[in-house]
Amino acid sequence: MSPASFSRRTLLAAAATPLLRPADGWINLFDGRSLHGWTASENHESWKVEDGFLAASGPRSHLFYSGPVAQHQFRNFELHVEVLTRPGANSGVYFHTQYQPSGWPAKGFEVQVNGSATGEGGYRERKKTGSLYGVRNVYKQMVGDGEWFALDVAVRGKNVRIRLNGTLVSEYTEADTPLVAESSETRGRVLSRGTIALQCHDAGSKALYRGVRILPLPDGAAPPADAAPPAPDDATTRGLLRLAAANVPVVDYHSHLKEGLTLPHLLAHGRRHGIFHGVAVNCGKGFPVEDNTGARRFHESMRGQPCFIAMQAEGREWTSMFSHEAAGLFDYIFTDSMTWTDNRGRRMRTWMANEVGTISDPQEFMDTLVERATGILSHEPVDIYANPTFVPDQLAARYDELWTDERILQVVRAAKKNGIAIEINNRYKLPGRRVLEAAKAEGCRFAFGTNNGSPADIGRCEYGVEMATALGLRWQDFFVPGGKGERAIDRKPEALKG
Repeated sequence: MSPASFSRRTLLAAAATPLLRPADGWINLFDGRSLHGWTASENHESWKVEDGFLAASGPRSHLFYSGPVAQHQFRNFELHVEVLTRPGANSGVYFHTQYQPSGWPAKGFEVQVNGSATGEGGYRERKKTGSLYGVRNVYKQMVGDGEWFALDVAVRGKNVRIRLNGTLVSEYTEADTPLVAESSETRGRVLSRGTIALQCHDAGSKALYRGVRILPLPDGAAPPADAAPPAPDDATTRGLLRLAAANVPVVDYHSHLKEGLTLPHLLAHGRRHGIFHGVAVNCGKGFPVEDNTGARRFHESMRGQPCFIAMQAEGREWTSMFSHEAAGLFDYIFTDSMTWTDNRGRRMRTWMANEVGTISDPQEFMDTLVERATGILSHEPVDIYANPTFVPDQLAARYDELWTDERILQVVRAAKKNGIAIEINNRYKLPGRRVLEAAKAEGCRFAFGTNNGSPADIGRCEYGVEMATALGLRWQDFFVPGGKGERAIDRKPEALKG
């Protein structure tokens, strides 16, 4: 059923079947009949009770709980809210906040409610439903418009956990000295105590709320035994927080489940440090996935997980191995220029010294590498250029010399022309700063990526944070996966023959 087809009868039927029956101790904050116990800020008319739901529709307004439960001052609690968003709706649930007559709440934290809203004017909103706004962001739409979903927020001591339909999607453990308080975008976002508020963001954002319930917990409630420890107080953590608050998609688009690294381990790592992950499977000749069946199997194994799923296209044969339908199951596709055939017909994987052999003419090798790289970027339907400007170990010491300005421009212009983002790779610390500066000047987009080989080197996008800071990159400079019709495979459907 499409969102537009929801009738009054459908909504009334849904109201009779809440998603959660509260256990003992849960208290309803909304009586289903009136705004009793709630106080709206500006534009009171933006809030109405319709058919048992709290309806947000109209100019900006925030609806603050002002009732008698705990004197509307909550410190530790479990909060359950059921939400239905209309297409394009932007909303939110605040906690530890306080009433203010107008403007965006200055105190407390917001849990984002945004399925398909893209922003207003020149601004593009990257943070999706389940984000602890600007602190621990979710960048993938996990729940659809036009369908009820359960949003659960638990605060215990210094720990916050957010679940969508029971799935843990974000978590934040505040340090004894809260680092978020140092950022202008998140100043005042410190765990303390306060009330609950719902957001009506703008006239085009229509959302329904029901089943607003709270389970107050003792002030001394401890975090869960398996709570993530606070992120370390260092330059990388501060940089990640700064980027997240500034709407930069803090995503490691190039993560692998290898050498014992499990998905739960990877997701826990990301929640602790505030990094959303894209989990990639190697697809191509001689790799774990070699056909459409394998691609579909991987996609099914990752269904519903709070992460992007990616195809790492290996070698130049991959375009004849996978169909448009199978490749389209992935959120995005990336490849590199580390596997190619030289002018003598020899196929090589350039990270393997024995396959590269002796390079008798480095200039010829580099010219061939640039030709192959630009060909890949021009003809293969990929969204991200990974491990960019990699050269074999035999030439690594001469990287800055061999990557001349002319060669750099050929590659970054090919990426720009074909709408391909350039990965800032944590494993190899690539590309070098000169390449990144040239790519920025050409208007390329960027993406963080690790390319880990095991749990030991998953990292925290340290090189990406360093380069984003040094180059002054903004949210507009970064890649986000497009929807159907916006991806590389949609722009170049004829490239896939599998």
